[in-house]
Amino acid sequence: MELLLDFVKTYLSGLLHLWPFIMLMVVAIAAIGFQVGKIERWTLSNAMYFAFVTATTVGYGDMRPTTQRTKWLAILIALIGVLLTGLIVAIGLEAVSYAFREAHGVTAPISP
Repeated sequence: MELLLDFVKTYLSGLLHLWPFIMLMVVAIAAIGFQVGKIERWTLSNAMYFAFVTATTVGYGDMRPTTQRTKWLAILIALIGVLLTGLIVAIGLEAVSYAFREAHGVTAPISP
């Protein structure tokens, strides 16, 4: 149970420290998605849906950009989404590593 508590504490601490970067990326995804929706004449909810489905690289394909400009903006949304996902995963990996080291009394980083 201590391992889980160390993980959660470290993960939340990492999210808190990197909150400005995370929010910057989320706002950028939303803003670019808004622009895509405006150009494509989508509703705001459809534009946000498209932006965050694209950012998570799920891409259901039910909504697609039709102009050259919106296709490039979609690529930008996807790149920012990959960075955001990578950042969140990196925070999680560091939290797992820290919790493991704490639980097993390891003082130095574990090397392969």
